[in-house]
Parts: sequence; C-alpha cells; structure tokens
Amino acid sequence: MSRLIRRVKSRSGSRSLLQAQWFFHVNGVHASPQMRGWLTDSMSLTKKLIARCERFRVQRLAQQHALVLADEFAEVALPRRMQVQEREVLLRCDEKPVVYAHTIVPLSATASDWPFFGRLGERSLGSTLFGDPRVVRGELQYARLHVQHPLVLRAAAALGVVLHGPLFARRCLYQRGNGLLLVTEVFLPEIKNIRQSPRN
Repeated sequence: MSRLIRRVKSRSGSRSLLQAQWFFHVNGVHASPQMRGWLTDSMSLTKKLIARCERFRVQRLAQQHALVLADEFAEVALPRRMQVQEREVLLRCDEKPVVYAHTIVPLSATASDWPFFGRLGERSLGSTLFGDPRVVRGELQYARLHVQHPLVLRAAAALGVVLHGPLFARRCLYQRGNGLLLVTEVFLPEIKNIRQSPRN
C-alpha cells in the first residue's frame, strides 16, 4: 500500500450526527453472515454481481462537480469541504437496483492520474480499477448509514422511494500516480433477493 494512502487513512475528524462511523473491521457493523459476504469480498463487486444475474447494468445518475461530503474530505487528503468530481450510479441486476455507488476525485487530480474517469458513461468503474496494474487499492472500510445520511437520501431520491432502517455500506480509497479516488458502495434492500451463488 502506498505511503500516501496510509497517510490519508490516519486523518480523522469529529463527526456530526449525519456523518457515518466507518470501521476498518466488519465486526464493527454487526452484519448478518449473508451481508458480511457482500461487504468483505475482495473481488470486484461488478464481477460478483454479473455472476449472480442474467443481466447486469450500470445506470449513471450524475457525473459533475459537487461539494464533498463531511465524512469524505479527509479520506482524499482535502483540508476541508470543497468541490470535487463526483459520480453516482445504480448497479442493477435483472433491472433490480442492488447497489448505489458514489465516487469522488479531488479537482487537483490530473487527466494522467485518472484518464478514464470522465469517459466512463455507463461502463463499470470497478472493472476499470481492477484491470489497471497502476491502481493501488487501500483497505475496505464499513459502516451502517442512517436514513438521514446524504448517500441514503440520494439513493432514495434516485429510486423514488423511502428507504427504511440503516443501510450497510463499504468504501475504499484508490491511488493511481498522485491521484486519489474514493468509492463508496451502499447496499440496497434488493441485494437480499438476488442469487447468492454464481451461475453455473
């Protein structure tokens, strides 16, 4: 793991009621065995989902400049809340929305750091990250997001529903060159209803 990723991980600020508490061990979120399997799997989430449905699809919701969330800015070495590049998508299995994914990249990142980021469209970011030998992956972090957390509210708005109860989430910091990229994956209720083992 690169020194930069280790240095960023060591920074932690105070939390408000709308900030998630992130853990470096899954035991901190008290997940069921089924949910624990989704949270801790080190393979590409895209690849795992593809193996468990007939049709996998990435639905892009937004890709724009936006204000970084209060529990994200320190992770990508920003001194305070400021504008970042943001990407939001829904991952769908057989048209069922199973994961809401949120990615941020500091505006200081160059095109050589993340040359593909602006051209993804509805392609999977995960497949790109796992296929690039220059990408260094940090440790997974885990949380239970309260219904008032901004990412849960955004997922609910995208689905046009009210989401009840805390949602399990994980996030991971990636580095390529000098650029940092933070991916947060929020597992939606439909994740419980898809096939739990790969297709034959």
